[in-house]
Order: sequence, then structure tokens, then C-alpha cells
Amino acid sequence: MTGPSRLILPKNVLRDRVRRHVVDFARAEDGVMLALVMFMLLTMMTVAGIGVDVMRTEMERTRIQQVIDASTLAAAHKDNALDPKQVVLDYFDKAALASYISADDILVGGGETSTAVEVNLTAQVKTPFIRHLGNESFNVPARGRAEQAYGNSEVSLVLDISGSMDDNRRMSRLHRAANEFVDTVLTPDSVDRVSVSLIPYTGDVNVGWDIFSRMNVRQLHDYSYCVQFTPDDFSTTAIDPEDAYIQGQHFSHVDARFNYISCPTQSYETVTPFSQNNAALEAQINRLTGRERTSIHIGIKWGAAMLDEAFRPLVNDLVDNSIVDEAFRDRPAPFTSNTLKVIVVMTDGMNTETKRIKEFAYDTPDMRAHWARHAMDDWDNDVDGSVEDHLFDTYYDTAIGNALLQNICNAAKANGIIIYSIGFEINNDAAQEMEDCASSPSHFYRVEGVQISEAFSSIAQQLKQLRLTL
Repeated sequence: MTGPSRLILPKNVLRDRVRRHVVDFARAEDGVMLALVMFMLLTMMTVAGIGVDVMRTEMERTRIQQVIDASTLAAAHKDNALDPKQVVLDYFDKAALASYISADDILVGGGETSTAVEVNLTAQVKTPFIRHLGNESFNVPARGRAEQAYGNSEVSLVLDISGSMDDNRRMSRLHRAANEFVDTVLTPDSVDRVSVSLIPYTGDVNVGWDIFSRMNVRQLHDYSYCVQFTPDDFSTTAIDPEDAYIQGQHFSHVDARFNYISCPTQSYETVTPFSQNNAALEAQINRLTGRERTSIHIGIKWGAAMLDEAFRPLVNDLVDNSIVDEAFRDRPAPFTSNTLKVIVVMTDGMNTETKRIKEFAYDTPDMRAHWARHAMDDWDNDVDGSVEDHLFDTYYDTAIGNALLQNICNAAKANGIIIYSIGFEINNDAAQEMEDCASSPSHFYRVEGVQISEAFSSIAQQLKQLRLTL
């Protein structure tokens, strides 16, 4: 008996079935997304790893730069007594960045009055993620430099010596405060770099014979050496010695004894230009006393002129005649230079009315001699008050003085001059004028009593910091 027979398919049928299975497998979509997802995840992880490494590198670069900046400043500081290189290395060590720097990356230089510290390095920041792609680290260059040196400075110290300064011990307090200011600004490390020009002002400014005689001024008398200005003169900081001016009149408004006069006569009441002599400046300050009237705008006009290069030919002539130190030849420096230019102005009031004698009554030497002996009030009290309007003009009143004050302050600030103003026991109106004159509200000090010393001390300390170039 034979066994069961097997079905033998024809070759063409078998071939068709195999082809059909192959085609079905090729067309099947089961499992395709898994491969795509795996590819996308791998790509995203790679991109994320690169991003993490880049962000980490940037954070490390920021840390390195911050440490460079801080360490070079500390190493270059004038009070640093340690080895500058060691200071920088210690900063990196404390920040756990010591592996990025060596002593060879640090350069120390500078001159006798300065120290310069420079760091120039290339850090190898490791890459935890993309190192598997063959990139072990990123190169991160970083550089920083600090130099601390006393730069050149020109300071105009403009001090109120009006009659009210004798009240409430204001003048004696000014003496002490201004002397401390001078000692703070003029130090051994500022020699031949920092100058102080002292400008005492009352109703006018006596520039003294040394300056007056070197200007193109029509001289009318020998009693004092003030210079008249026009309103336009307060729109510029310049006083050009070649320009034509007229000498200021010599008179007193009210004092028959001539202790209170608008243009003071004593040598210690005149302008001292470009000095670095602490003792001489302080001796002059200690002798200042109250006079007559207040013209802040004239004081600042002269303070600004001492900082304007138009005054340079006169200063050089003073140097040639050993009146100003040789170190200050070619001062004032140009406004475009790196020289720090500062006006510090102090007042205990506000601009007051100032009169002038009409030209016909001040025309001859005899007339000028008369007004040098007789106060204007004598005509009211002893002669004939009805003729006062025929003899005298109001040269400045408070409104005019304030307008000219803001003009000269704005001209100075436009040229880059820093103005600090101090209002010493003043009213609100005067405070507003002095704040407007200052470089900013923070440059204005309104003080009472002994606070004036604190104001001058604060300004002096700020000037020391401004003189440091970093």
C-alpha cells in the first residue's frame, strides 16, 4: 500500500508566491518609525551635547575673564606691595581656575609712577560630550590689562570771600576744609602732575599784577587788578590774553573805610595760578577774609579760563619768569587731552546786585582817586542821593548774574570740565542755581556748619579716583 502523496507545486507558482512575500515585506510599514525615532534621538542627543559643551565653555570663558579683570586690577593697584604675578595666580587659584594659567601668561610693566599688569592666555576647556566625536577641548583665548597711574589734573578752586562768610564761623570752617582739600589733592605721587589754581572771589576777582600785566587790558588805575567782562564773555571758557579788556573799577558800595570792597586789594586775595605748593596755598587760604558782594559767575569764569588752552601763552610766560613751576609749561592742556579738568566752587549765598560808576564819572585819574576813597553810599548819606541814578548803573543784578552763571557753567561742561559745587548754608533758590551749575545733582553738596569739611573731603577723594587711569 502506498503512503500519502505530496503536493508538488509547479515552479512558476512557487516563484509567484516568493515574489508576493517579498513585495509584501517591502511594502510593510511595521517597525519603520522605531528606526526613525532612534535616529532622531541620536541626532538630538548629539546636538544637545554640543550645546551643553558650548554653553559650559562660554560660562568658563566668562569666569576666566572676570578673574583676569579682578586680578589685574588688584595686582596693578598702587597700594599693592605683593608680587603682581603672584597676585594674579592667587586669584586664579582661589577661583579653581589655576589650570588655565601659568606665570608666563602674565606680563608686568609700567613706569616709576605706574604699574601695568597684562594677562594673555589660551585656556583648554574640556568637552565632556563631544570629545567622543574626536574634539577633546575648545581653545578659549582671554586677555586683560590694567594700569594704575596718576594722570595729569588741573583743578580750579573757586572760593567765596563775600562779607557774609564772616558770619557763623563760615570763613574759619572754610579755611580748615580747603586746606584739607589741598593736602588730599596735592600728594607726593601727584608732583608735577596735578596743579591747583586758587581763585578767591567776592563782587569781582582780583587776578593780581602778574596775570593782569600780561593781558591786553586798558589800565585805569593801580588800586586793584580786576577785569571787566561783557555778557558774551560768559558763553565761553576762554580768556585770550591778546583780546582787549578794560580794567575793573575800584570802589566800595557801602563801606567808607574800604574794608568791604568788590575788587579786593591784598596779595592773598588774588588769583594763584597753577600751584603745587601746599604750604603756600594753605597760607593764602588761611588769610582769606570776607569782603563785599557775591559774583559767583565771575569766579567760575576765571576758574574755567585757568583750564582753557587759550590761557597757555600767559602761563608759559609765568613759567619763563619762575612764577609757575616748569612742570606746568604748556598748561592748560587741550580739552582733547586725557588731562582731568575740574572746577570746585563754593558759595554761602547767591549772586547779588553789583553797581558800576558811569564812564563820565570815572573818566580821569582824579575821579578814580575820588571813588577809591569815597563809597557810593556817601552820595546818598552825605551828598545828594537824588543824583545816584545819574552816577551809577546796575552792572549785575541777581537775575543777570544767575543767567551768566549758567552760561559759563554750561560752556565749561560742554568742554568736558567737571564742576563740583558746594552750597554752604544757602537758601533753596541759591541751592537750585548751584545744583544746575554742577556737572550733575550728585556733584552738588548742600552743607551746614562743619559739614563743609566733609564735602571738600568727598570731592578730593573722588578726584583721586578720577586721576587713576585703569
